[in-house]
Amino acid sequence: MKRAAVIALAAFLAGAAAVTVPHRMGTPQMALVALAVAGGALAAALAVRLAMEERSRRQVEEARRQLVAAASHDLRTPLASLRLLVESIDDGVATGETRDRYLAEIRTHVAVLSGLVDDLFELSRIEAGEISWTMRQVELGELIGDTVAAMRAPAAERGVRIAAELPPGEVLAEANAEKVQRVLFNLIQNAIRHTPADGSVTVRARSRAGGVEVEVADDGEGVPARDGERVFEAFYRGDAARDEDGAGLGLAISRAIVEAHGGHIWLEDAAPGTRVRFTLRAA
Repeated sequence: MKRAAVIALAAFLAGAAAVTVPHRMGTPQMALVALAVAGGALAAALAVRLAMEERSRRQVEEARRQLVAAASHDLRTPLASLRLLVESIDDGVATGETRDRYLAEIRTHVAVLSGLVDDLFELSRIEAGEISWTMRQVELGELIGDTVAAMRAPAAERGVRIAAELPPGEVLAEANAEKVQRVLFNLIQNAIRHTPADGSVTVRARSRAGGVEVEVADDGEGVPARDGERVFEAFYRGDAARDEDGAGLGLAISRAIVEAHGGHIWLEDAAPGTRVRFTLRAA
C-alpha cells in the first residue's frame, strides 16, 4: 500500500509540474502534458493493482491461518482422547473389559484421524492439479440410481425418504464415475444429516446447454444466507452443523472435484430446505 501511495503521489506531482506551462502551449509543452497525463493514468492503474495484490495477499494469509486453526482444532480433540486412553492402559488403570473398551475407542479415533488426513491429502492434490483421473462417458442416471440405492439404509435409520427423479432417456456426462459418485455421496450424506425424520432427500439430473446439471435437495432446516458463500470452504461448519461429526471437508472436496471436471457447484435458493447443484460437461 505504501509503495502504491508513493507511485500515485509521484504521478500527481509530475502531472502538476507539467500543467504549469504558459497559456499558449507549443508542441513540446503539449507533448509534456500528454506524457504527464499518460504517466498519471499508468501510475493510478499500478496503484490499484498493487492495492489489489496487497489485499489478495492478506486474504490468502488470513485463509491460511483459519485453515491451520480449524485443522488444529479437529486434530486436537481425538489426539487428546488418544493420549488419555493410552496413558490409562499404560498405567494399568484400565484392565479387563475397560481396557478392551478403551482399545475400541482408540481404534475409532485412529480411523477418524486417518480419514481426516486422507481427505486433506486428497483436497490438496486436487487443488494443486496433481490428478490423473480417467475421464469417459458416464450415464448419470445409472450412477445416481446406484448411489441413491446405497444410501437408502442410512436414510431409513434417520427416518428420511430418499429418491431419484430422472428424465426419460440417458443423461450423459464426460467424467470420472468414481469421483462424481464421491460428490454424490458427500452431498446426500450431508442432506440426510440435516433432514428431520419424515423428511425427504431428492436427487435430480437434467441435460442443459453444453452440459448436465445435478441437484441434491432436502427439506431440512436450510442454510442461513450468511453461510451460503462459505459452506464449500474447508473445515467451515455453520451453526447447524457444529455438533455434527466430521471435519467439514465433504463440501470442500466436492467443490474441488467438480471444478477439476470443469464444472461449477453452488447453493440454489430454496425455502424450505437446501438445494445443492453442480454441473458437468456433456459427453
